[in-house]
Amino acid sequence: MAHSHSQHDLIDLRAKLRGKDRRITKPREEILELLGKEDHPVTAKFIHEKLSGACDLVTVYRSLKLLESMSLVKRFNFGDNTARFELISSTDHGHHHHLICKVCRTVVEIDECFDPSLESKIAKKHGFQNVTHELEFFGICSSCQTT
Repeated sequence: MAHSHSQHDLIDLRAKLRGKDRRITKPREEILELLGKEDHPVTAKFIHEKLSGACDLVTVYRSLKLLESMSLVKRFNFGDNTARFELISSTDHGHHHHLICKVCRTVVEIDECFDPSLESKIAKKHGFQNVTHELEFFGICSSCQTT
């Protein structure tokens, strides 16, 4: 299920940037807008190519790192040594999971999750606090099974 982002989400994100005394530079704004249009996490290289020379790749990486540190963007690792980034919407707070094809890298978003009590149970058993989880599923999609 795709998570489309409304114009309202982008206004909220810009307000968060301003609220943390961060300038809304043109690259940051363009990255937020671009991520708001994408249904799945994308690479920094993809973002750089889509911005068609508006800023260099180093600026894209720096902006993504800042946006991630502010919890506006979430980083994912799909097992291919390439970080991917997705806008955190106001509705899901960046918490959903992905099913990734190991062959063509197609991504499907999965909304099902564990019961929140599982995190509490694991934390208590091992003496941890503030336990969270990230979970990605890998397989071979139906298109790649036939080739």
